[in-house]
Amino acid sequence: MSTLAETKFERDSADRPILELDNIGKSYGNVNALRGVNIVVRQGEVTCVLGDNGAGKSTLIKIISGLHDYSEGAMKLNGISRVFGSPRAAQAVGIATVYQDLALAPLMSVWRNFFLSNEIRKGLFLNVARMKQIAGDELTKMGIVIPDLDRPVGSLSGGQRQVVAIARAVYFGARVIILDEPTAALGVKASGVVLKYIVKARDAGLGVIFITHNPHHAYLVGNHFVILKLGRVVLDAHRSQLSLEQLTAEMAGGQELEELSHELAGSDPAKVAEAHTVRHGDLFGGDPDADEFVEEAEK
Repeated sequence: MSTLAETKFERDSADRPILELDNIGKSYGNVNALRGVNIVVRQGEVTCVLGDNGAGKSTLIKIISGLHDYSEGAMKLNGISRVFGSPRAAQAVGIATVYQDLALAPLMSVWRNFFLSNEIRKGLFLNVARMKQIAGDELTKMGIVIPDLDRPVGSLSGGQRQVVAIARAVYFGARVIILDEPTAALGVKASGVVLKYIVKARDAGLGVIFITHNPHHAYLVGNHFVILKLGRVVLDAHRSQLSLEQLTAEMAGGQELEELSHELAGSDPAKVAEAHTVRHGDLFGGDPDADEFVEEAEK
């Protein structure tokens, strides 16, 4: 193959999505958790999936990670349609998921957590020295140095525990890594640590799916943004197509927030009501229907 042809092949491979969700839907009985979801994930990019509670983010994670099957549409990995029968099947082809609870054992050491269920053996015994060396090397590649790998992983900071889980996924062959709300329970400093390592995972060539409800965190690291609402995609845009303010407005409700602003336009947000005794009926401005409702509820 000529150099020009090799270059074209490499460029085409880089442009080709590693993971595609094509019109994915998921129903639980009569409830449509996801409808017509289209998402494209490329290697070396961070795809941020945002949404409020109940938007369908958890269902999406379960489908991609192989925990649940989809009801309609198609999921393609490297252009080949896939249906995963289990999370292990997804992991076997390079899709790793780091959940909010991290699946770490807090009382076990850092190196034991790194190789949990994937231990290296030397004959009948664990090859502890080898596992410690690999765990230390892989964490160093991610930019984190833990001098004592025998310390319980529960003694690490929230950000450091996230990095252990991410480094473990990368070492065991992940090409797509799904991060489920990794900064949700963290403070500002620890969140910054995690975001820094999300960028490192992207720079290592992984396709990163960053699930979050925080548009500020998403915009710091994201290349591509998808917002879910009630199981549907309401925004699908590249970073160059929107600003943080636009992303925040869409995440906050967009048109719905504007309508609410009009409804509250006549109220005075700076007003402080004087303390006084309140009768139930006064809360509704003397509305007889409301008073009747309160009376019935008190019976």
